[in-house]
Amino acid sequence: MLNNNELIAKISKEVLQRLNDIDNHKIVVGVSNRHIHLSKEDLESLFGKDYELTVKSTLKQPGQFAAEECVTIRGPKGEFNNVRILGPIRKKSQVEISLTDSFKLGVKAPIKESGKLQGTPGIQVIGPCGRINMPEGTIIALRHIHMTPEDAKFMDVKDGDFVDVQFFGERKAVMGNVLIRVSDKYKLEMHLDTDEANAVGIKNNDYVVLKKFTR
Repeated sequence: MLNNNELIAKISKEVLQRLNDIDNHKIVVGVSNRHIHLSKEDLESLFGKDYELTVKSTLKQPGQFAAEECVTIRGPKGEFNNVRILGPIRKKSQVEISLTDSFKLGVKAPIKESGKLQGTPGIQVIGPCGRINMPEGTIIALRHIHMTPEDAKFMDVKDGDFVDVQFFGERKAVMGNVLIRVSDKYKLEMHLDTDEANAVGIKNNDYVVLKKFTR
């Protein structure tokens, strides 16, 4: 049977180990407001032939940036102005909104992994030189974590896994159904939308930890 000093030492060691696990597995958070990715064809329809995006600020994911250019997106019930374009251009255009946004627009956007656009609703996009009626491509992005293969090995997960994450702060919470996306082109970061961030009281550059490392 442990005496008091031995018990205190054991508990202290366990607490320090837990804090060390948390500290070593922190994942920075990026909160995504509504935005749009455009194909070259759609960019030219909205801004003119051979138009190129202007970088406003770089994002954490390598090669990704927020552009100076914005557009209006319009649904059956409403619209949003000044919707930021994120670059670089993609093969297919994609609009990412929150569930709250979908109510105002009147668009029944499904929760989907980025790039999985088949069967998703369309939306009208208006730029300074024209407008397009996207036949599909409006989604509520499935919350996810970008990571490198080295990160995935360290955290014992693989591409396509779904995990639980622990949020800290005043609204301490656990969020499930978080998709793991692994590529050597990524940087460690969790993405969630404004609805999700507000629900757990988290903001850009806060952090989460995979639930298995907080037990």
